[in-house]
Amino acid sequence: MPTTKQRLSQANARWRGWLRQGWVKPVVFLAALGPALWMVYRGVSGHLGANPIQALYRGFGDDAILFLMIALGVTPLRRLTGWVEVVRLRRMLGLFAFFYALLHLVSYAGLDQGFDWQAIGTDILKRRYITVGMAVIVILAALAVTSPKAVVRWMGGKRWRTLHRLVYLAGFGAVLHYFMMVKADTRPPLEYAAVLLILLALRLPVPPLLKRLSMKTGLRSGNI
Repeated sequence: MPTTKQRLSQANARWRGWLRQGWVKPVVFLAALGPALWMVYRGVSGHLGANPIQALYRGFGDDAILFLMIALGVTPLRRLTGWVEVVRLRRMLGLFAFFYALLHLVSYAGLDQGFDWQAIGTDILKRRYITVGMAVIVILAALAVTSPKAVVRWMGGKRWRTLHRLVYLAGFGAVLHYFMMVKADTRPPLEYAAVLLILLALRLPVPPLLKRLSMKTGLRSGNI
């Protein structure tokens, strides 16, 4: 009868096998497109509530933050599980975060403001949460434009990695934008902030001292 460790190892191997399959990316793509299709369906069927325009751009904003958190969670997941195959989904998930942020912006600028650029400019300067939100979209746009492999080769790995560290700033900015926007229930943005801090903590390298202590503890355990 297999031990618990063997069963976990077998389950881990199955997951890694599934992640290598060619159908994984299309399935994840369709799943990531689901919120947009659901929002379109709700709009067409008249289920967006009393203020459909606000429901639309806030819904897309929620989706943008969600996919940004999911993209940031790929590296911690790889470190915790050893599933290196999941990294190939990170770029697509990050692009979906930008996609929903762009829908958030377009639905605000087009449906809410009627593409009145003067009014939009006044809003950006007057309302700080919109200023922060625009800064986040600019960062996400820069990351999206530089995500293709050809651009990575042109920039060089070091410069590309330096630029893409701005994703952390985008994460904090998105949470701050959400927190500043809501007037009553601040629980959702605070929950996102907690998730973001956990994800960032999981990305931190293990201090060398803790590594040495862990190795010594393992050696002592083996000698008992």
